[in-house]
Amino acid sequence: MSALAQSAEDYLALRRSLGHDLAEAHRLLPRFVAYLDGIGATTVTIEAALAWAQEPSADPSTSVWPRRMTIARGFARHMAGIDASTEVPPLGLIPSRQRWRPPFIYSPGDIDALMAQARSMRWRLPAASHETVIGLLATTGMRVGEAIKLDRSDINWPEGVLLIRESKFGKSRQVPVLPSTVAALRHYSEVRDRFCECPATASFFVSVRGSRLIYQVIQQVFRRLCRITGVGAQSAIQPRIHDLRHSFAVRTLLEWYRAGENVEALLPRLSTYLGHRDPRSTYWYLSAAPELLMLAAGRLELSREVISK
Repeated sequence: MSALAQSAEDYLALRRSLGHDLAEAHRLLPRFVAYLDGIGATTVTIEAALAWAQEPSADPSTSVWPRRMTIARGFARHMAGIDASTEVPPLGLIPSRQRWRPPFIYSPGDIDALMAQARSMRWRLPAASHETVIGLLATTGMRVGEAIKLDRSDINWPEGVLLIRESKFGKSRQVPVLPSTVAALRHYSEVRDRFCECPATASFFVSVRGSRLIYQVIQQVFRRLCRITGVGAQSAIQPRIHDLRHSFAVRTLLEWYRAGENVEALLPRLSTYLGHRDPRSTYWYLSAAPELLMLAAGRLELSREVISK
């Protein structure tokens, strides 16, 4: 195995631990590395990434070039921290026609239905695990990978604070939660310890075998719960488990607007709580729901009227 191939495996393992869906990366990245090895490259260069991305393909879709470049760029960013000679392809080098996918916004009733269905699963421990994970994601906006990585020692029970260690962008943060969330987590820990006396991991959430939960399993179970409950059945947008994070952010912003809060001033707090790189990522949510967009537009129009007076 070449040094590049080993670096690619390490990169995929890191992203997998953060809960990313890597189906396409697992398929395309080894091909990119094989191309680099074939031309004798020891790291990523813009020229090599561009040449590989535009190679003839059996895929007739015109979107294959941007997808390849996305894979190459992500690996290049990783390699840049290892090898200073790495060149990261700039955005826009191959224009992407991919459209922004609006999130599915779950209502409180949707979340209640999904948690109730999870609670009715046949085996008690998996039922408790999936129900509690859904509730935690819905009430904190955490990433799925962050919930999976949560260890027992990461919960400060007296203070009601969760420690999120080295999540996306390598950032760690503390997430305070409501007393009701602490109570739900404590209840789950009691169920877990009763049905899994000898866990094989320090993970807070465990599978029926006592191992850490796997993203693919959580995703599959969640899709099944949506199908059984009919959540999203009447929507043109297919619900995803990651949309629980979007729903939390949208719901928080809606509550702030309805309460007359200074949302512009509060956005950095939400950005920190969600673990965004900077508040610009959080502004994206302002267009994620029609009501939120309308409230934001109304607040802007009101401020203009005040200024004009």
